[in-house]
Amino acid sequence: MPNQDILDLQPTHIQELQNRYDQALTEHGYDSLLIASGAAPYRYRDDQTYVFQGFGPFLHWTGLAGQEHSWLLIRPGHKPVLWLYQPVDFWHANPAMPEEPWQEVVEVRSRQQPGAPELDNPGRLAVIGDPLVLDGVPGEHNPAALVAAVEETRVRKTPYEIECLAHANRIALAGHNAARDAFLAGDSEFGINLAYQQATGQREAEAPYHSIIGLNEHAGTLHYQYYDVQPPRRPRSLLIDAGVRYRGYCSDITRTTAGPGESRFAALVHGLEKLQLRLCEMVAPGVDYVDIHRKAHQGIAALLSASGLVSGLSDEAIVEQGISRAFFPHGIGHFLGIQVHDVAGKLTPPPEDAPFLRLTRTLEEGMVVTIEPGLYFIPSLLEPVLNGPQAKYLNRSLLDELQGCGGIRIEDNVAVTASGTRNLTREWV
Repeated sequence: MPNQDILDLQPTHIQELQNRYDQALTEHGYDSLLIASGAAPYRYRDDQTYVFQGFGPFLHWTGLAGQEHSWLLIRPGHKPVLWLYQPVDFWHANPAMPEEPWQEVVEVRSRQQPGAPELDNPGRLAVIGDPLVLDGVPGEHNPAALVAAVEETRVRKTPYEIECLAHANRIALAGHNAARDAFLAGDSEFGINLAYQQATGQREAEAPYHSIIGLNEHAGTLHYQYYDVQPPRRPRSLLIDAGVRYRGYCSDITRTTAGPGESRFAALVHGLEKLQLRLCEMVAPGVDYVDIHRKAHQGIAALLSASGLVSGLSDEAIVEQGISRAFFPHGIGHFLGIQVHDVAGKLTPPPEDAPFLRLTRTLEEGMVVTIEPGLYFIPSLLEPVLNGPQAKYLNRSLLDELQGCGGIRIEDNVAVTASGTRNLTREWV
């Protein structure tokens, strides 16, 4: 059952969206905006569709992730109108639509045809959505400037959105705890995934992204996508990166667990978690997110030195010479919201020393970000260092020992508040 406090916040959320959209439409000279929910396309030469989760702006207003062929009309100064596709169909069931407070501020209509509704006097009309479902619909399709303005409305979350994200974290943490227990009990990647789904009550198709569940060396593949059905003979490590979608909003949490007897690896996990918590505490209004990323590299360098993986260099030199990037190749995180990698994160391109960073903005109240440092033993990244002039600084025997553990990543979801930070992940621990 949805949390009643969250339901009570949604009408105010919709009113705030109305204000933001009214301003965007007026500034760009449009009288109305039609938003398509989208629909899952069919696979080539098949009668089965891909998994459907909905178009971001449609979810931003409604939270209805499974509602295909539906449309939302926004007009400045008018109540939003939502057409829900609800055909009479003995093949499939229509998504359930319980009565909730948001329906008092949105006009909800039922529709049995999948196409766009006919509009009376829309004026200058913009239509946004998947181009596959917009064919033949009147209006200007996905105008770039308006789409950018619409995406900017998602950057600063309303109280409703933050509570949805917090709730998604709470559910996901139950799954992470179950996954850890399954790993320590000797289960396979496939079995760990089942434990996660059972604990969250969420089908994999409903999840915001494909769960990453890697044992041993698989933890060193950043987006490892398979599940072995047999457990390894020696379970050394578990890395699970998995979330939950709640009313359209995503959690994105990563945890790493050392296997029995892996004291060196466990010490690195502990060290990385201490660094991760310090980085989370940096989140506050006015902080440049790129600075958090660079601080992460300084912390990784200190951990490499303290563990003996790298010696003979200062922490600053480890970063400057690019050694820390061989162990931590990705960005420190990203915006989080209706999409896991939420929109409008890069007003400017990432700097040369952080090419994969997905967020380059200065933090403001209402933003929600992830903080996810990692430390990995990836052969393709370490081999150039081990075969070059910097090899003398690396402890090859220790690297060989740890390579079978794959790597470490720890990720929390953090909201920027007026006074600093609210860790949406840790408040449920």
